[in-house]
Amino acid sequence: MHVILIATQKGGSGKSTLAAHFGALAERDGPTLLIDADPQGSLSFWYKRREAETPLLAKADGNTIGETLDAARAEGIVWAVIDSPPHNAALTASMMSRATVTVVPVRPGPFDLDAVAATLAMAQSLKAPIACIINAAPPITRESETSIVAEARAVLLGMGAPVLPGQVSQRASLSHALISGQSVNEYDPDSRAAAEIGAMWSAVSDLARAFPRSP
Repeated sequence: MHVILIATQKGGSGKSTLAAHFGALAERDGPTLLIDADPQGSLSFWYKRREAETPLLAKADGNTIGETLDAARAEGIVWAVIDSPPHNAALTASMMSRATVTVVPVRPGPFDLDAVAATLAMAQSLKAPIACIINAAPPITRESETSIVAEARAVLLGMGAPVLPGQVSQRASLSHALISGQSVNEYDPDSRAAAEIGAMWSAVSDLARAFPRSP
């Protein structure tokens, strides 16, 4: 089973948005379980509005995350995507140690970039695979990323943080899809938002396949 943890020590980075979209895309590759480990429950909010029966959803916390993952593996789940809480270093470390890959969404701004340091240090101490995604960024213009995105990418690389190519832009269709309980690839499959999310999931899933499946 491949476990994709979406984590950062800062709130408002777009973890739940990525989790919902990645879960819907992962389901195309095999049985998928979304795990809402954030007390705020944004992923559960989306799931309640969803008409499709897949992916599955479970809630978990520090006391139940281990058994939830073990049960998922026993039931033949291929992909588990975890939406983690911010400001809970102990739980994040526990989940990171079980993850195939930890995805860190980073908005291209100083506060998000500063917050990456703690998550990066945690991953390094655990020797955990990690990948940063530039998220909620200004849309690409004339087929090139904006200067603020280029600057953010340079800062992340300077910190030694692996950054996936491309970006997920701030687009209204992402919100419209979530409100209707869909992923943007279901809501507007021919949109630029769907293309960006699809490309990012492809990069994350390829990275996960390069590592042994989580124990």
